[in-house]
Amino acid sequence: MELDNYVRALPKAELHLHIEGTLEPELMFQLAARNGVALPWKSVEETRAAYDFTDLQSFLDLYYAGAAALIHEQDFHELAMAYFARAQADGVVHAELFFDPQTHTARGVAFDTVLTGLERACADALGRYGISSRLILCFLRHLSEEDGFATLQQAMPHLGRIHGVGLDSSEMGHPPSKFARLFARCRELGLHIVAHAGEEGPPAYIVEALDILKVERIDHGVRAAEDRVLMARLAREQVPLTVCPLSNVKLCVFPTLAQHNLKTLLDAGLKVTINSDDPAYFGGYVAKNYLDTAWALDLTRAELKCIARNSLQAAFVDDALRAPWLARLEALPD
Repeated sequence: MELDNYVRALPKAELHLHIEGTLEPELMFQLAARNGVALPWKSVEETRAAYDFTDLQSFLDLYYAGAAALIHEQDFHELAMAYFARAQADGVVHAELFFDPQTHTARGVAFDTVLTGLERACADALGRYGISSRLILCFLRHLSEEDGFATLQQAMPHLGRIHGVGLDSSEMGHPPSKFARLFARCRELGLHIVAHAGEEGPPAYIVEALDILKVERIDHGVRAAEDRVLMARLAREQVPLTVCPLSNVKLCVFPTLAQHNLKTLLDAGLKVTINSDDPAYFGGYVAKNYLDTAWALDLTRAELKCIARNSLQAAFVDDALRAPWLARLEALPD
């Protein structure tokens, strides 16, 4: 079996996926025209040409501008269904979608509009593609903790429809400890907890996410390699890292994919997973992340299988749902 087919055959969970980051320029322009929204670019080609990022903030500026095209429930449904179609082709059996309500409510879009559109797509994806999914509400860390509490208050009537909370947006200068009270409240409410840490921020941010926010997974986490004590802890505690290789290169966390430290993390015994982050902006969905990383770092099929296994084990699902995925995975050759 060729490597491309092997990667797509691996049953895998995608655990680090910003649904707004799957907004391809073609759909962006279609929605903007339908909704009467003016975009900063004149064409799909001009939009793609703008995807030359120097850091996380340069990406976020463009990301928020594109999100302005999303207004109605149907927009969010179409956005997510486009992602699920690609995910199915990539061998994704389970996806945990991050969504940023503050990005939309600040523009006057109702919280329920966002949630209902995404939730309807999740139900349709299960019926159409057999992909299970979870929705994870992410707080924007460049905003205040008070703003986060206001968003949590908006979410309260809908908590039965939300499986967890996360922390994303600009990392530098916004440590996890800034949101200690907010995440303590989310834990009290029984929500799963994840957070971006150690992408641009230092290893200390990963420690804060573990000790203060008490996360169950670290999103990114690649800068853990700078701290040997932290590396040993992550290996010992088997805290999943939702690594996004193509994103890391596109945002200049690593100069090239060949210089990425994913294999170093894997060899050190860390529970590494591969994900696509914001694939419309970073040049590839999850199978391409697996493939390009395999070629750049000379990963074996056994290592790719291990990464897929890690993703299934780290998913927020019960063992009854997980077991058949693992059985399918183990039936594949190394």
